[in-house]
Amino acid sequence: MEQDNRNKKTPISDMDKKIEQLEERKSRIVRLASEKERKQRANRLIQTGALAEKYFGIEHLSIKKREELFKIFSDFISKNTPDKYRRDND
Repeated sequence: MEQDNRNKKTPISDMDKKIEQLEERKSRIVRLASEKERKQRANRLIQTGALAEKYFGIEHLSIKKREELFKIFSDFISKNTPDKYRRDND
């Protein structure tokens, strides 16, 4: 009879199992959302790099030289960016 009581499901054990399942589901959803955000960011970076190469003609420059070039113009661009392109207007 004792063994039957140990193997019986209780409402608490059912709830614990459900909580564990929900926690696993939550972590899966969070992981998938993180993966999606990472892929979107990677895609934006690729597109931005392609635009930089296209409009600045920098295909021939090394990464170090590209950074030097970007540093030269970054202050100018920051100060002269129209309001509609600033972060506050996203």
